[in-house]
Amino acid sequence: MNFELNASMMCVNYGNLEKEVRMLSEGGIDSFHIDIMDGRYVPNFAMSLNDMAFIASATSKPMDVHLMIEHPNNNIQLFINKLRKGDTVYIHPEAEYHPSTTLQKIINAGLIPGIAINPGTSVETVIEMLRIVDKVLVMTVNPGNAGQMYMPYVGEKIEKLLRLKDKMHFKLYWDGACSKEKIIEFAPKGMDGFVLGTTLLFGKKKPYGVILEDIRRLKFEDEIGEKI
Repeated sequence: MNFELNASMMCVNYGNLEKEVRMLSEGGIDSFHIDIMDGRYVPNFAMSLNDMAFIASATSKPMDVHLMIEHPNNNIQLFINKLRKGDTVYIHPEAEYHPSTTLQKIINAGLIPGIAINPGTSVETVIEMLRIVDKVLVMTVNPGNAGQMYMPYVGEKIEKLLRLKDKMHFKLYWDGACSKEKIIEFAPKGMDGFVLGTTLLFGKKKPYGVILEDIRRLKFEDEIGEKI
């Protein structure tokens, strides 16, 4: 079973950032998830343009940039200029007057366009954007801080998106409170990737490569309950 594992870089040890990036890369992480927060769209400041640029310079792995900022269209070029073709940029539709304009700038730059959907955002309100993005990031916690509890009602929304993703040609990613149990439940249903933070990856006193290998070796059940 193939699914991506992405490292939430707001959770790393910033005293050894270059070493952390190297160990994650060598351990087999698929991409680096960069949470940019402005203290306005979410009540927190986390990571910066320079953090993103440094991580991009320290690895050949893809960047997965999550913009939790108001009116990203005003500053999107700053991020585009420091990213590489094939990197992903997610915006929140609620944060922009005309989100499709921002997404088109991302597409024109050769980057992968994505939207992030908050727990309180319904699928119906973003249905048209699903036709133009390549990736959808489902927030299973309210955005802004690491270590929050999973909101169970998000599961129904994920089920709706799983039914739409093949028809509308987007990939679906999980962000927030990602446990082994959630990967076991949702990877077989078609979730394309998971953002890993403090629940599974960071602060575990085990090498990243061991943790990631353990996750990839999880035992999954198919629809009739047999191990696969």
